[in-house]
Amino acid sequence: MLWNTLLLALREIRRNLLRSSLTTLGIVIGVAAVIILVTLGGGATVEVTKQIANLGSNLLIITPGQKRGMGQRSSARLFKLSDTKAIKREINAIAIVAPSSSQMVTAVFGNKNWSTSTTGIDDQYFELVNWEIELGRPFTESEFRAGKAVCILGAAVQNALFGDQNPLGEKIRLEKLSCQVIGLLQAKGQSSMNIGTNQDDIVLLPLRTFQRRIAGNEDIALIQVTAEPWAATELVQQDIKQLMRKRRHISSSEYEDFSVMDLKEIGKMLTETTQVLTALLGTVAAISLLVGGIGIMNIMLVSVTERTREIGIRLAIGALEHEVLLQFLVEAVVLSSLGGIVGIVLALAGSYVLAGMMRIPFVFDASIVVIAFLFSAAVGILFGYFPARKAAHLDPIDALRHE
Repeated sequence: MLWNTLLLALREIRRNLLRSSLTTLGIVIGVAAVIILVTLGGGATVEVTKQIANLGSNLLIITPGQKRGMGQRSSARLFKLSDTKAIKREINAIAIVAPSSSQMVTAVFGNKNWSTSTTGIDDQYFELVNWEIELGRPFTESEFRAGKAVCILGAAVQNALFGDQNPLGEKIRLEKLSCQVIGLLQAKGQSSMNIGTNQDDIVLLPLRTFQRRIAGNEDIALIQVTAEPWAATELVQQDIKQLMRKRRHISSSEYEDFSVMDLKEIGKMLTETTQVLTALLGTVAAISLLVGGIGIMNIMLVSVTERTREIGIRLAIGALEHEVLLQFLVEAVVLSSLGGIVGIVLALAGSYVLAGMMRIPFVFDASIVVIAFLFSAAVGILFGYFPARKAAHLDPIDALRHE
């Protein structure tokens, strides 16, 4: 019986193919939107986790000022090079201390110019951030010590100023500083931790060169610290806070004018934020499934009206009410299920393409595919029941009189 009912449903769908296709469009869009958003959200979460793992699980970031939310920080005096030396000297669990400072400048080569971030680093920087040099070489110890006018370009700066030309050995101007290009950084692309930031849009200088020729002071804006593998980062974080409070003469009753952030905490916060946004967007997209269900109910009501005489004949020759109800209910479920299948296929293809464009991994989640399909079928049952019930309760005599 169920098989015959399914065949009847497919026959009716095929008879009004265009109308059926337009009816299922809402289901297709809803299912596709849910799967695409959840899949891309999962890929973004994986990419954030991967980038944090590349930096290491024992990284601490020390910045002046306290975070006030939405990327804003309270103002506070910057650090000095003596602070980094004190951290390395007085905290035994520290493996690497890498101070740095940054400033936006205009880089000029020939008739081309490019606004970029110039960052002064010391000899520990590359070991800490795990950033490879694609062409050329890193800075030498003598260049760090003497503050030589040499620089290493990020891929975005190299492309903007030199295009396909090899930049090694050429000289570029950074404000009033003329420096020789000795290296090219390996491309990293957009940062998942700081959305909208291109990691390749950077020029690296020896820290002493940056302080003397760009900033004009000896301030340190950022200190990155790596704890020893055996050390607990929570304890190291507390030790750094105590040391910096002492060096900055902050009493026990005063708030700290600096922050010590554990990368694990940052990673957890970013991952949770991504997951919440994914769930929110997925929920919004699921609303379109309900809209599609309303479309199915509307068309099924029209179908009942069109087929009133047919229903009357079936009831008159002995068909039971539950058989008529099942016929229309199955027809509604088939419509929504077909829309779900088409939506799944389009969503997987679209997710794969968009993930490649966004440079995040394509993460296939079978559970969300199954849930989306079952939800689409449930929508057919929910919104198909009322029209099916209306058809089953038609009076055979009144139905036969219907024109």
